[in-house]
Amino acid sequence: MKVILRADVEKLGHLGDIVNVKPGFGRNYLLPQQLASLATPANIRVFELERKKLQARMDALRSAASLVAEKLEGVVVTIAMRVGDNDKLYGSVTPAMIGEALAAMGIEVDRHRLLLDGAIRTLGEYNVRARLHADVVPAFTVKVVSDEKRVVEEEAPVEAAAEAEAADHEPAGSRARLRRSHREPEHHGVHRCVRVHLLQLCGHPYLGLRLYPSLHGL
Repeated sequence: MKVILRADVEKLGHLGDIVNVKPGFGRNYLLPQQLASLATPANIRVFELERKKLQARMDALRSAASLVAEKLEGVVVTIAMRVGDNDKLYGSVTPAMIGEALAAMGIEVDRHRLLLDGAIRTLGEYNVRARLHADVVPAFTVKVVSDEKRVVEEEAPVEAAAEAEAADHEPAGSRARLRRSHREPEHHGVHRCVRVHLLQLCGHPYLGLRLYPSLHGL
């Protein structure tokens, strides 16, 4: 089946190319999507009249795709998943999940344009491509982590900040009293040791108390 392309089609050709395709691919995909038309003399003449308009549209699409590709450059998308034994996920990371994560980062990419090399079923980093245009296919990184690890990492800084804030708002007098309270048991312990030692030196507890009445308070 011979068709003339009305747009750039990945792995097939560019706008204006006349190519041979399988009938099913042409009738079920290229023609309904208006990506091509049958390469009849009449259709070729119509195409030549519309070439400039079609080319302008393709240039606009390519420019828009290039802008999104720039945003994806160097991006690392982190997705938290439940994990079982041997770092295996409960389920798998889907293009829809990746698309939602990108949207949360302010990057809109149709999930149908995301290309995965295979099913993502374990923790790790994966290279994912986005077919934004026939000539624009940027790649970025998807990092899959355990949802429990991510919760711990997110809560740790919050707890540390809360403790620091509580310490800052604690009155100075309270901190001073707290320090004194920690020293007082040690002070009393010394007094008790002195009392026992003096009583032993006197040889008799009652005699010691009569000789040193001040020991009553120890």
